[in-house]
Amino acid sequence: MIGRRSIGAIAACFLLAGCAVVQGPPPETYDLTAPRDFSGKVGGTRAQLLIANPSSVSVLDSERIVVRPDPYVVTYLKGAQWTDKLPKLLQTRIVQAFENTGNVRAVGRPGEGLLIDYQVVLDIRNFEIDSSSGTAQVLISAKIMNDRNGRVLASQQIGGQASINGGGNDEMVAALDSASQAAIDQLVRWTLAKI
Repeated sequence: MIGRRSIGAIAACFLLAGCAVVQGPPPETYDLTAPRDFSGKVGGTRAQLLIANPSSVSVLDSERIVVRPDPYVVTYLKGAQWTDKLPKLLQTRIVQAFENTGNVRAVGRPGEGLLIDYQVVLDIRNFEIDSSSGTAQVLISAKIMNDRNGRVLASQQIGGQASINGGGNDEMVAALDSASQAAIDQLVRWTLAKI
C-alpha cells in the first residue's frame, strides 16, 4: 500500500517533469532602425540635447510586441520580442537619428555627462499592431524643455502609421519599424525647428 507521502512525492515529480517539457522554442528577436536619410531642410543647433527616458504604460514597458485586436484588448505577437524593453530601444534609436542628421552638437541619454541645454521628454502612447485595421501605429507625446529653467518650449503629438503587408511576424514588425521611423523623423525635424 502506498502512503500519502509517497503519493505526494510521485505527484511532485510529475509536476516538475511537466514543467521541464512545456518550454517551447525561444521567440524571434526583432530590432528597430533609426532614420538615416534626412534629405530636405533639417534645422541644426549648437545646443546639447538630452533624450530623457521615455515613459509609457506597463504594457509597453516590455520586450513584448503589442497587438490590439480591438481598442479594449491587448495581446502580444506570438513568438516575437524586441531586442530590449521598448522605451529603452526607442530612446536609443532617437539618439541615433539625431546623430544621423549631422546637425546637432551633441545628443545623449541621462548619465552620459553632457552639459544639457534642452531635454526632449517623451511619453509613448501607442506602439502597436492594430489587427482590426491591418496597420502598425505609433504615437508619442513629446515636449522640449529648457534644462536651465524647466520651462516647456513646445509640445507636440508625433505619430506614424504603416500598412501591414502580410500576416507573418516579419511583416508586422517591418510595419512597426516603418511607423516608428516616420514618427522619429517627425520628432527630429520638429525638435530642430523649435530650438
